[in-house]
Amino acid sequence: MNVSGFHPIELALTTFDYVMSGGWVMLPMWVVSVFMWFMIIERFRTYGRLAGPDVEIIDALSAIEGAPLPDHSRGLRRQLMDRFLAARTGRVGIDRAVLRHVNASLRRRLRRRLAVISVLAAVAPLLGLLGTVLGMIETFEAISRFGAGNAKAMAGGISVALVATQAGLLIAVPGLFISGMLSRRARQLEGALDEFALSVDRFLRGDTDDTPSLEAAS
Repeated sequence: MNVSGFHPIELALTTFDYVMSGGWVMLPMWVVSVFMWFMIIERFRTYGRLAGPDVEIIDALSAIEGAPLPDHSRGLRRQLMDRFLAARTGRVGIDRAVLRHVNASLRRRLRRRLAVISVLAAVAPLLGLLGTVLGMIETFEAISRFGAGNAKAMAGGISVALVATQAGLLIAVPGLFISGMLSRRARQLEGALDEFALSVDRFLRGDTDDTPSLEAAS
């Protein structure tokens, strides 16, 4: 028994009727919203995992000399070292090229889906504008048929215009805001990855002035 008289099923039906009052353009907007939020959640989970426990530069240099990497590390630097160690040849020039290739590949993975999220967030208000145009066309058709004094005949077109516009903005505003957040997070991870890869590259070419030595760590 619901004491307050609140019925979830009735609320769901009312919400559905309200959404559908925006016309057929609400269907593609719903699809855009679902795909956009699916990719947003996936990026947040990916970045959170990549920013977790990771290898330190001393561990990486030790691994180049043959030591195993720490088992607890699962972050972005660990992925760089796993791929590099699996592909290296033992020749300095080739290994440095392998390191650059692996680093560039991981940078592309960090940027994956960000452009799509931005595009979907930008498409939503355009679909809302399309709904606005369709609603106004419907309103003008009602005026031409029944005259401007028939408010009920014009209500359908006005409802399509307003609901579609509202839905487009509700999808676009948080989408664009979160897209900016994800882009900043990706740049932070890229910067940390580049700094780490640069230290490994210096070690490979024998430039140890700015690279922590294994003797100093022991």
